Amino acid sequence: MAYSRVNARGQTYYLHSREVALRNHRVQRIFFFAKTIKDGALDSLPAGYEVVENARTGLPVLRKRTRATANGG
Repeated sequence: MAYSRVNARGQTYYLHSREVALRNHRVQRIFFFAKTIKDGALDSLPAGYEVVENARTGLPVLRKRTRATANGG
């Protein structure tokens, strides 16, 4: 089952991951939320990341945990 997040507006989003090629030919993994389950859906949050919600759009966003939030302070 894909990791899901319900925002403040009651909409459900599913976490996905994809490998993309950058202009300098480096490959980088990106994380994104979508309203439907597609290829690349993840079952859980990656280690060291947390979900925050954009206050204006309601879209959930994945960000790296800071040292303060990781320690609970």
